[in-house]
Amino acid sequence: MTPTASARRSPDGPSSVTARPSLAERIRFTAVEYAHRPENLPEEINWTAEIPDEINGLLLATEWLDNVPLDVAVHSKDGWRYVLVDPDSGLETIGEPVTPDDLDWLSTWWPGLTSSSSATSDPDPGLTSADATSGGESGFRAARLAQGSSLTARSRPGCPETPNGDYLRAEIGRSRDQAWANAVRKISRGLAVAVDYGHLSGDRPVDGTLTGYRGGRQVHPVPDGSSDVTAHVAMDSVASAGAAVARCAYSLVLQREELRALGADGGRPPLSLAGTDPVGYVRALTAASAVAELTDPAGLGGHWWLRQPVGIPLGPVVAR
Repeated sequence: MTPTASARRSPDGPSSVTARPSLAERIRFTAVEYAHRPENLPEEINWTAEIPDEINGLLLATEWLDNVPLDVAVHSKDGWRYVLVDPDSGLETIGEPVTPDDLDWLSTWWPGLTSSSSATSDPDPGLTSADATSGGESGFRAARLAQGSSLTARSRPGCPETPNGDYLRAEIGRSRDQAWANAVRKISRGLAVAVDYGHLSGDRPVDGTLTGYRGGRQVHPVPDGSSDVTAHVAMDSVASAGAAVARCAYSLVLQREELRALGADGGRPPLSLAGTDPVGYVRALTAASAVAELTDPAGLGGHWWLRQPVGIPLGPVVAR
């Protein structure tokens, strides 16, 4: 596509084809964010707190779904129960059984209980939040806010149960599914793309992924407003919810695989280039370093790319 379409003219008459507006004239950029509009943002970019209706084009959601709030549950001896958390201290207790809708989601998208991960006995009632998290791989856990000023567990009067390392934890992604489905529903014709850290059924994290970040550092995920509390996304569940709205297939692929399919392999330029074109060598080396960072499986390369077309062909992509 050229910036401006050329008008074809006949030898003895005016143009028979109307000039098409340039790509820059047809594109409208809109940022969706709850924060205030930056002062130096170009006027051409709209700024709104809600996804616009009737999108005709591309909707890009980068690390959005992992910040959509969700509930955490543990599988105790009497089934799935919500985990409650004190918003000031981060202390966790076991709450009520999950609702039928959440139970249905868990049964569909977070299966695979094993004898080692399900509870076989009552947890130690004297266990503290710090003790409960010390056995996990990351040591970080969080759950939904406890209702009221006190932590209430219905299972044992006067002695709230605290989840321990023997409990299978699950992050109920039903709210993320609904958020993505609503976003896809806003598209009249185009493509929705979600880029996020996530996992698939059969490879769910036994200890959960909830954690906190403050100033670029990982911290205990206490929901007191002092840090960004986040959790990885059940990508296959989200993808299914979007496909049900769009009524067409989706593509789900790891970022490192997609970028390599597009030709970004992160290979170093030949050393001989440094002798013939030093500036070009430095540029190529910088580009290779950037690609290596974007494809690092322990970092940004671990992102999933979910592509959901609406009313258009999906196109050739790397499929999983």
